[in-house]
Amino acid sequence: MSDPDTIDQPEPVEIGTLPLDAWHRAKGGRMVEFAGYHMPIQYEGIMAEHQWVRENAGLFDVSHMGQLLLSGDGLDAALEGVIPADVAALKPLAQKYSLLLADNGGILDDLMISRWDDGIYMVVNGAVKYDDIGHLRDLLPDAITLNHMDDQALLALQGPKAVDVLDRLVPGVGALVFMTGARFDWNGTPLWISRSGYTGEDGFEISVPADAVEALADALTAAPEVKPIGLGARDSLRLEAGLPLYGHDLDPETTPVMSDLGFALAKRRREQGGFPGHERIMIEREQGAAVKRVGLLVEGRQPVREGALVIDGDGNDVGRITSGGFAPSVGAPIAMGYVAAALAVPGTRLALTQRGKVHHATVTAMPFVPHRYVRQTAVKTGA
Repeated sequence: MSDPDTIDQPEPVEIGTLPLDAWHRAKGGRMVEFAGYHMPIQYEGIMAEHQWVRENAGLFDVSHMGQLLLSGDGLDAALEGVIPADVAALKPLAQKYSLLLADNGGILDDLMISRWDDGIYMVVNGAVKYDDIGHLRDLLPDAITLNHMDDQALLALQGPKAVDVLDRLVPGVGALVFMTGARFDWNGTPLWISRSGYTGEDGFEISVPADAVEALADALTAAPEVKPIGLGARDSLRLEAGLPLYGHDLDPETTPVMSDLGFALAKRRREQGGFPGHERIMIEREQGAAVKRVGLLVEGRQPVREGALVIDGDGNDVGRITSGGFAPSVGAPIAMGYVAAALAVPGTRLALTQRGKVHHATVTAMPFVPHRYVRQTAVKTGA
């Protein structure tokens, strides 16, 4: 008779180790499993780290993200077959937000693309990067080469003092504006730096060879304006900025229209089509989606978390919460979720149910905290 302990036992899931794993632990990082890796959720505390980024500069390790380089003849047209961006109009060194879509218009991932001189650089979410790679390889023609840049680490330096710190270390980065990037040399180490991030603050994302990332992290945190920041504050910052998180606020059941990401559908692509889900998405744009992603200001002090139900005044289930927490910069709990389209009007009062308790909330415009990106006009005017 077989030992029951050996029957149908799932294979243990191996958790990956990022290049800065030991560095995080030495800095006092409290490590948790996230997106298949050990990652720091906090160092000093989420509230303190959140406020530090809003006032100074925080260093985030986002090396779990997937960095891809696509190249080959007909690349622009091939990519336009899988994402709704106007890839052909993407200028050298410019960056654009886009979506990987399923045939039904659902979102498989959200991503960033940049035009390099040797192809299109793409950053995808860590939790689904291997699914994305497989999906892209299945759909892109054989003439397109996809290189998973797994020998690169990725850092994000975010906050109002990020530009001063990084420009001292890598002169010239201050000339970049939001959603542009360039290649730089730092003591013989090649870097790709873009002025972007996912906190709503000004800041930069830095692709660096994995074998040099610890030296760069040390150099950045040697500045008095910079502290290492964990996943907890990254989440509260992006929630205040009204930025959706894949796997929570975005998934294959939500479309760009439902999720209020219509800006990612380029005008030419809307008119010409040719990307997955085009027909459904255009119908939703014209007739409206059944549900919409909204921001919610929650009354009281207790946060409402993902999974809470949204109910109307008659007690009907009209939506769900996909992200929620206490917002340090707002000084109150906030949430993001999907509600019936007729209720997605700012000022609409709704009730949220969590663990048998009812919370009251008001639909509000996002972001909850204004973005502080440095755009081209700000640089030109000296603002």
